[in-house]
Amino acid sequence: MDIINDGWDLMIAHPPCTFLTIAANKWMKPEYSDKYPTRHQDREDAADFFMALYNAPIPKVCIENPIGVMSSRFRKPDCVIQPWMFGHGETKATCLWLKGLQRLIPTHLKGDMFAHEEPEEREQRLHKLPPSADRWKLRSTTYQGIANGMAEQWG
Repeated sequence: MDIINDGWDLMIAHPPCTFLTIAANKWMKPEYSDKYPTRHQDREDAADFFMALYNAPIPKVCIENPIGVMSSRFRKPDCVIQPWMFGHGETKATCLWLKGLQRLIPTHLKGDMFAHEEPEEREQRLHKLPPSADRWKLRSTTYQGIANGMAEQWG
């Protein structure tokens, strides 16, 4: 946040999803309050950070996050994209909240991507990664095809 007011013309933000994703809802239950006593406040802080990014004095803003609480706390995303829409075989719904930007247009057709694969081989590769110290990092990686689409379409 130290540089948010430095006159940027475009921001593509990837705030941590740990407390915003609906996948974390399980840990919000009362039976986990001893294990995660700050979970509710952590979610509030994450939502505040998301909104600070969106409301930054930057004319063009994209905030990327998985399906989560901001769809009800703020508003529905402007578009939901999948890696396969940009040339990758995986499925992973990714929401984009946009300010001053057009919806991201897919660069690939689904049928072209998967002609040689069985559905079970392609759909949940990211979710089936084995446990590891960097599993979270692998699952949160932005695919190059999506980054290319953003660069080409939003310049």
